[in-house]
Amino acid sequence: MWQRFSRMIRSFVGFFISVAEDPELILQQNIRDMNDQVPRMNESIAMVKANVTLLEKEETKYKDDVASLAAKVKAAIQANRDDLAGSFAAQLEQVKGALARTQGQLTTARAAFDKAMTVKQAFMREKERKTQEALNAIADYRRAQWQKKVADAMEQFEVAGISQTHDEMVRKIEEMTAVNEARMDMAMSNVDQQKIKIEDEAQKLQASELVKQFKIEMGLAPAQAATPVAAEKTIAAKEPQRTA
Repeated sequence: MWQRFSRMIRSFVGFFISVAEDPELILQQNIRDMNDQVPRMNESIAMVKANVTLLEKEETKYKDDVASLAAKVKAAIQANRDDLAGSFAAQLEQVKGALARTQGQLTTARAAFDKAMTVKQAFMREKERKTQEALNAIADYRRAQWQKKVADAMEQFEVAGISQTHDEMVRKIEEMTAVNEARMDMAMSNVDQQKIKIEDEAQKLQASELVKQFKIEMGLAPAQAATPVAAEKTIAAKEPQRTA
């Protein structure tokens, strides 16, 4: 029982993992992650640049202080104020030491800024390459998904037997049409034959009545009640005599 439950849990987990690992969604998230790194990188580079700017300002200040103190030392010496010259000289040494430290820090900060810019340029190139690669992969994935749907549809079309039933039904209709056409031809043929037989019988009857009428007129046969056809012909024959 526990094994069945464990297999069921693993199957559910595997299903959700397979759904979550959609290549298109993952690649789109990677693109967003790379785009999100750009502002953070710019912020870090801005901090490095700000440090360079501050050190440059300190360097300028210390240089001005060195020049000012050196001028004061010279002025004190010219005024024969060695005590003041010594005090200014001591301050001058301190400022020179601070200037040297600031210049060393400035050199390091400038190198860090240059390195940061180099890293940013490399990152932007790599970001552009990976973004384009991801977009191409997404396009290929969508095309593959569309092709899969078409293939599934075609497979279902064949599996469902649509082609087979289509051909079978067309063949049945063609057979039914052929049979009905044959029956129609036979029916028409029978109708024509019956009509011909009826016409033949009518001609024979008419000819027989005419022969009987001639025999009666010639006195070769006793007079009989004329048939409608004979009566009509007799009346038609006598009407001109009445007129005369």
